[in-house]
Amino acid sequence: MSALAPAAVFEERSDPGRVSSFVLALAVHALLLAVLFVGVRWQSRPPETVTVELWQPAPPPPAERVEPPKPAPRAEPVAPPKPEPRIEKPDIAIKAPPKPRAKPEPAKPKPRDEEAQKRLREELAREQTALAVERERTQIREQLARDAGAASAKALAGWVDKVRAKIRGNIVLPPDIKGNPEAIFDVVQLPTGEVLSAKLRKSSGHRGYDEAVERAILKSSPLPRPDRPEVFQRSLELKFRPLDPI
Repeated sequence: MSALAPAAVFEERSDPGRVSSFVLALAVHALLLAVLFVGVRWQSRPPETVTVELWQPAPPPPAERVEPPKPAPRAEPVAPPKPEPRIEKPDIAIKAPPKPRAKPEPAKPKPRDEEAQKRLREELAREQTALAVERERTQIREQLARDAGAASAKALAGWVDKVRAKIRGNIVLPPDIKGNPEAIFDVVQLPTGEVLSAKLRKSSGHRGYDEAVERAILKSSPLPRPDRPEVFQRSLELKFRPLDPI
């Protein structure tokens, strides 16, 4: 009995956990394959858009505060408004359209008006004639004055030439005179021609010639009188040059 005991101890026995481990490993691999397959298909599909509406209810309105009613103000008596004065509108009378005016006939001049207009025309004609006559007289007077002035100037120039000619005839020229210097004298005379004075106004620059002219003036007294007495002048300005013709 003792010899058979060890053999019985080391006899092989079936392992019940080995089968279950194999089944569990097979199930895990199958699940892993399924997960991989589902993951690959999920990644190949486009993602779906999910719209989420967020809404939050509005807060309830605050409770209104009810204030106690204020006492109504005491109404003061109001004076009734004064009635406005009534302005009566004037009655507008409808005017009838004006009647066409008849063309007035020209008023016939009265006899007195005709006489007054005639006298006025005659007076105007007389005034115009008088103005024309006065204008003509003025022109004649001016012309006569111009003619008289020219004649007086001519008579005066002729008289002065006679006086100078007489004086030059009495001048004795100094032998050393040169050129043609001019000497001017103021001669004062009487209406009869008597010489009262002979004053040298401008010297010729040659004393001998100046003195010769002065002696000739005094020697020529009385001087010639003018042909027209109205051109006589008491004071004469006389100019002398040695080479002037006598």
